[in-house]
Amino acid sequence: MFSQNPVFIPGPTNMPEALRKAADMPTLDHRSPLFGQILRPALAGVKKVLKSESAEIFIFPSTGTGGWETAISNTLSAGEQILAARYGMFSHRWIDMCQRHGLDVKVVEAPWGGGLPAERYAEILTADRSHRIRAVLVTHNETATGVKSDVVAVRRALDAARHPALLFVDGVSSIGSMDFRMDEWGVDIAVTGSQKGFMLPAGLAIVGFSPKAMAATAKSTQPRTFFDVRDMARSYANGSYPYTPAVGLLNALKLSTELLLSEGLENVFARHHRIASGIRAAVKAWGLELCAHSEDQYSDTVSAIRTPDGFNATDIVALAARKYDVPFGVGLGEVAGKVFRIGHLGSLTDVMALSGIATAEMVMADLGLNVRLGSGVAAAQEYYRGAVVSEIQTAA
Repeated sequence: MFSQNPVFIPGPTNMPEALRKAADMPTLDHRSPLFGQILRPALAGVKKVLKSESAEIFIFPSTGTGGWETAISNTLSAGEQILAARYGMFSHRWIDMCQRHGLDVKVVEAPWGGGLPAERYAEILTADRSHRIRAVLVTHNETATGVKSDVVAVRRALDAARHPALLFVDGVSSIGSMDFRMDEWGVDIAVTGSQKGFMLPAGLAIVGFSPKAMAATAKSTQPRTFFDVRDMARSYANGSYPYTPAVGLLNALKLSTELLLSEGLENVFARHHRIASGIRAAVKAWGLELCAHSEDQYSDTVSAIRTPDGFNATDIVALAARKYDVPFGVGLGEVAGKVFRIGHLGSLTDVMALSGIATAEMVMADLGLNVRLGSGVAAAQEYYRGAVVSEIQTAA
């Protein structure tokens, strides 16, 4: 059965009707000049969303996982050392991929619910006087735990140690929804996908390469064919692809970047922060806590909410889907069964968020948790009413 309810998973996100229609287009000859009229604006739009003047943008028919593989297969060689921290399911998966590619991964273990340990990175980078570490990995927004990490702190650590390692950032659940500044933060490769901040179906891996990262592609001995950015760059020069592109998704991405830029990136980020803050107010009213350990680490795109000890949080997700036809996210990895996740990114409004909060309340009450119906909704309403008034006054 087709549902008209919004989704509250951390991706794929709700799609504006205009973007759905943009993806639904007749077959186009992707070798014709018409395709270039889709491709070039899409690339330029992504570049602006990344806040970069110098990056080269590459868009593959894939997902964020393909973006990870693009980063490591184009710039590194088997046996080379990289620095990474494991503090959630997605940082773990990137580490696993690097190990499968034969890279020597120096892993820093960190608590799930905490952010990347930038101080430990600084110590390791300072001690690496021979510069064995070729790249440093950061998961900007750990989708499994609702934790934001400080990319700037890692860039400072690299600069303070005068270390030449490349800085790779997984921005899959942050880019297009939370502030991201590729050039200013000195990011060498930024990775994201179509199905989160860009409000599209899954199907595109979107990556930005700095000039330094592009230079590293000449030294890499990793095998790559489908994800070879050099082939992509040569084809892009002619407004084409080295193989068959996902034309409909690219057409929708072109429009998506136009929508984000017309709203204004700072307004997009403010909207996400406002919606997330209302949900956090609801969580507090329920007497529950977030998985994120501290307020400065709260994600503005996904909240992982801890349930009482002995309670299976997955039951909330299962009942919400079965009884109310509303999807929430389950806990993953070390927090499986301990948290449920509310995704609040992409095409979302305060009013839509309230429907998700109300559904979560009904489900928790159905399951016997000590949650008073209306408590979280009221807390979020109070926050949204005040925040919207404040924003209107500021705009005036």
